[in-house]
Amino acid sequence: MLLFLDVDGPLLPFGPGVEVPPDADAENPLLARLDPSLGPRLLSLGCELVWATTWGEEANEAVGPVLGLPRLPVLEWPDALPADGPRGLHWKTRPIVAWAGDRPFVWVDDEIAPLDRHWTEAHHPAPALLHRVDPSKGLTDEDFAALRRWVGQA
Repeated sequence: MLLFLDVDGPLLPFGPGVEVPPDADAENPLLARLDPSLGPRLLSLGCELVWATTWGEEANEAVGPVLGLPRLPVLEWPDALPADGPRGLHWKTRPIVAWAGDRPFVWVDDEIAPLDRHWTEAHHPAPALLHRVDPSKGLTDEDFAALRRWVGQA
């Protein structure tokens, strides 16, 4: 089973009340908000992890090592998005469903909406969980409980 993983929001919380620690690395202060315990928790789900983030290959260079993750495949985004399709469908939805093919998958992101779930149900032949994370909290114990339950049933 695949697990598509966004960085900003799920791994790097942002928004009101989320501050960068004063001792953060000046080169990339955002990385100070990474919780190293998330890597082992993600790996323990037993899924094939795939970066689904605008960080691209930089997720392997900067984020993965802090989390203790191995080098992961990176979903490459198309240069141009299709002009057709429902208004409001997230731009990541189609590429994620295409990458998954006929495999079950989990998508963890902070921008998932009901339309993305409906479109995926109509266009993906296997089970899929589109799990929205609160970007001001990042991945929480409750998120991991939901992911473990779903992965165990799929």
